[in-house]
Amino acid sequence: MLTKDELPECPVATTVQLIGNKWKLLMIRNLVYNGNQRFRDFIKTIPSISKKVLTDNLRALERDGLVERTVFAEVPPRVEYSLSPLGSSLRPVIDAMADWGTEYKNTDRE
Repeated sequence: MLTKDELPECPVATTVQLIGNKWKLLMIRNLVYNGNQRFRDFIKTIPSISKKVLTDNLRALERDGLVERTVFAEVPPRVEYSLSPLGSSLRPVIDAMADWGTEYKNTDRE
């Protein structure tokens, strides 16, 4: 997890640093609206993401305390990702982005 000294002074910049790339946003969206996800679930619902980029972003979200990784003692091992309590606090942000996107798509811009 980043220390306070490593975070930008601006709170908007902090949010962008933590969730600002398109992959992280889509991964958080999946977890907000679909609940726990396995690696293959992300691959199915974000088809243009590579496995390496998915892995790197999941690790970053976990490192930053937004996502929790649970490994089940099964053969083969099963791993699920879920939002941490801190990550769950992003639900209103994702909902607001979804509402704004819907409004934008329905706006006559000509």
